[in-house]
Amino acid sequence: MPRAILASFAKRLAIPDLRWSPDEGLTVSRLRIELLSGLTVALALVPEAVAFAFVAGVHPLVGLYAAFLVGLITALIGGRPGMISGATGALAVVMVALVAQHGVEYLFATVVLMGILQVIAGAMHWGRFIRLVPHPVMLGFVNGLAIVIFLAQMGQFKVPGTMENTGHGMSGGEWLSGLQLYTMLGLVGLTMAVIWVMPRVTRVIPAPLAGIVVVAALVIGFGLNVPRVGDLASIEGGLPMFHIPMVPLNWETFEIILPYAVILAAIGLIESLLTLNLVGEITGKRGGASQECIAQGVSNVATGFFGGMGGCAMIGQSMINVKSGGRTRIAGIAAAMFLLIFILFAAPLIEQIPLAALVGVMFMVVIGTFAWNSFNIMRKVPLTDAFVIVLVTVVTVMEDLAVAVVVGVIVSALAYAWNNAKRIHSITRESETEKGAKVYEIQGPLFFGSSEGFLEVFDVSGDPETVIIDFAASRVVDQSALQAIENIAGKYESAGKRVMLRHLSRDCHKLLNKAGHLMVDSDDDPDYELAVDYSVRTGILGGH
Repeated sequence: MPRAILASFAKRLAIPDLRWSPDEGLTVSRLRIELLSGLTVALALVPEAVAFAFVAGVHPLVGLYAAFLVGLITALIGGRPGMISGATGALAVVMVALVAQHGVEYLFATVVLMGILQVIAGAMHWGRFIRLVPHPVMLGFVNGLAIVIFLAQMGQFKVPGTMENTGHGMSGGEWLSGLQLYTMLGLVGLTMAVIWVMPRVTRVIPAPLAGIVVVAALVIGFGLNVPRVGDLASIEGGLPMFHIPMVPLNWETFEIILPYAVILAAIGLIESLLTLNLVGEITGKRGGASQECIAQGVSNVATGFFGGMGGCAMIGQSMINVKSGGRTRIAGIAAAMFLLIFILFAAPLIEQIPLAALVGVMFMVVIGTFAWNSFNIMRKVPLTDAFVIVLVTVVTVMEDLAVAVVVGVIVSALAYAWNNAKRIHSITRESETEKGAKVYEIQGPLFFGSSEGFLEVFDVSGDPETVIIDFAASRVVDQSALQAIENIAGKYESAGKRVMLRHLSRDCHKLLNKAGHLMVDSDDDPDYELAVDYSVRTGILGGH
């Protein structure tokens, strides 16, 4: 026994796999693919980080530093090589109210606390609860996020500098028109065409990178008048500097930042773990949830101390990386380092890249991310599952990812409970071992949803003096089930009759024995080696 306990403890403390290339050797070809994939991701990160910084009401460099630090640390120690993390819109829309009311220093303190909570979640292995997310919720998440990514690109079709931060995010703005709009649309279409054609010609260069290079060369070479990255904001800056958030270290500050930190930590982990599952399905990998939670937490703690707005996994950039061939930690590290190079040395060049090229890349991400087969799936699965897919998609678009996932899981759980509640019934027969006794063979699980149906199967007044309730085809699950057993036993007791329980499985036997309902304690019945009939004590859970 001690050896088994030590083995279990050692397993929990097992050193995570932090190899840069876990599945294959680091060849020149693999290194080229990873570096080019990282460059593509870095280019796509720039406008996203700047835009989300504007949404949160902070300086663009706050978003860029977050993209660099969160991306670098999660790439180094995260649970799924190939995933990309950075500043995200899902977090930015929560941050905007905090920044508007208390200032950016409180945001940095909140991000530090958010990271600490995520590290705790990882250390406690809470990441495994992502397994409770049903597949219809995953489909709704993917579809909703694809729509959110698509809608986020609409802001690039507005005249730069005309959108305003209302305290609830960016809104308003003047739409492009005339030749400038048509040129932008044409360049977006050209980028998408290059990305679609490139894999059929060569895979030496990632298709998204080829699309960006071709369109950027066309715009710069002909001097086309379309919005560019530099029109959003300057990305030039220095190295992020260590900075302790300048907030009072007292209980009042803690009360201000704790609610935001909890919400941000939950949203960040949910989006990261769902993205981890999605990337895992594409790359054929499993596990790493707890390690990813810790990586996200460490990255956010560091980001808060270096003037960043925090972040989480980014499904759009992760899809760009995976579709470009990125499979190791090198791509994520390269993306972060390229982003830092852009900030320090290459800002004037990067600011010349047309937004149309990056919008085209994101549109292709939307097409590749959206689960188009869900339309066919919804015609074949139960109506409840189809409803959950649509519900999660809509809530993701209208509210946010965390709310959508929670709503989807709750609806799925309620539907599952209702379906199981309807299964409870009994088969009655005369006892072969107790002369004159009646046996109720319970079919289906006994839990809170089926407890009322369980009580309805019995005929207390018409039954003989001895009744045997056989649980061979049932399970006693929760306190509601215990209460139902006690209630029915109390009714028979009031009528001067006796109730016996038979064929309890080991878990049911343990549950009933712990509650104090069993008047006979035996380890034989759970293994069905000897059919022991248990009398039931009543009055334990508050009468009947």
